[in-house]
Amino acid sequence: MPRATVLIDGNNFYASCEAVLDPAVIGRPLVVLSNNDGCIVSRSAEARALGIPMGSPYFKLRQQLQRHGVIVRSSNYGLYADMSQRLMATLEVWVEELEIYSIDEAFGLLHRPAATNGQPGDLRDWGQRLRQRVRRDLGLPVAVGIAPTKVLAKLANRIAKRDPLQGGVFDLGALNDPSPWLEATAVEDVWGIGRQLARWCRLRGIADARTLRDLPPGELRRRCGVVGLRLQQELQGHPCLPLVSLPPAKQETCVSRSFSQPVTSRQELRQAIATYLSRAAEKLRRQRQRAGAITVFVRSSPFDGSSFYSNAATAVLLLPSNDTGVLLAAALPLADSLYRRHKPLQKAGVLLQQLQPDSLLQYHLLAPLEPQQQRRREALMATVDGLNRRYGSGTVQWAACGLQPVWTMRRSRLSRAATTRISDVPVVRA
Repeated sequence: MPRATVLIDGNNFYASCEAVLDPAVIGRPLVVLSNNDGCIVSRSAEARALGIPMGSPYFKLRQQLQRHGVIVRSSNYGLYADMSQRLMATLEVWVEELEIYSIDEAFGLLHRPAATNGQPGDLRDWGQRLRQRVRRDLGLPVAVGIAPTKVLAKLANRIAKRDPLQGGVFDLGALNDPSPWLEATAVEDVWGIGRQLARWCRLRGIADARTLRDLPPGELRRRCGVVGLRLQQELQGHPCLPLVSLPPAKQETCVSRSFSQPVTSRQELRQAIATYLSRAAEKLRRQRQRAGAITVFVRSSPFDGSSFYSNAATAVLLLPSNDTGVLLAAALPLADSLYRRHKPLQKAGVLLQQLQPDSLLQYHLLAPLEPQQQRRREALMATVDGLNRRYGSGTVQWAACGLQPVWTMRRSRLSRAATTRISDVPVVRA
């Protein structure tokens, strides 16, 4: 029995998450802004219909948005991450294998029904049931693309989103001849085709996915090598890109943010680095890894001209660690070394490097660590992480992070964290 690849993708994910917790915005144009309320990063279908461009600075479109009555929200990353986890947990029971591709996308594998009367088995009913379940349980709209390969599933998902006649589900593998749909897809819209390769194709008259599929393989191999041949094989319906159920271990972990206002004092910079490092250490423990080196970097505004300042410093740990206290002790002196009194800083961050599994720890002769002390520190970190997960991020934090910093990310239109914070749970009075 043949297997089918499916791609489930959340429609306007950030905007849809906002509508889940606030039914008053359903059916109204809504946009979500990036860090520090800078640019538009998500639009509802109604906002898209108004022609509001993606990625445009908010200050340039402020009057236009007000004129059309568009609802504006700051990015609520805690809400989006929690809704993503719920979405992926729902999808796991619907497919045989699942690969989480991004915060709102996942590939899946399942068996296709047997062919009848020469017609391939159809999975559109399955896709509609999946959409209804996700909508019922989570309130999120999703599109489902089904095909023999990943590249074709991406293409099918695009059709499911853009063609209202498909009802949010398109099964490219159920067609005897998918060529008309490939011919209607521009080569730039094929997953894996970048700007340079698209230009190379256009210069040779390759304007659509069908022409790329039927291109002589020798010519494509000379230009793109094995990667290009795999892409062509995928377009022909031969799977070459397997699902990755377990993502590879991370090589680096980074946390960086732009400040809501320039940081000019050493104390503010230390608070920012401590805050970012605490977040990075939490990620490291969740990934079950330790870091062997820390890099701290800072920069001023790129529009400062001749006074632009950018710098970084690295420290190597004698003993790899994911203990926030240990990492802070190494990172804060780096922040002090990067500080310049007359250089207002716009952005800073920390990069944890030389990562290794936390199950392997090579002790160092010059850095003695008693096993009992190590177990106590691990238990402390686990307790802190558990409290922050249960009662909300920042419930327990390090004093070095400061109490009420003024440089934190600007999010003046932030919605409630009703799925991750008890105090934000809606109260219904009947």
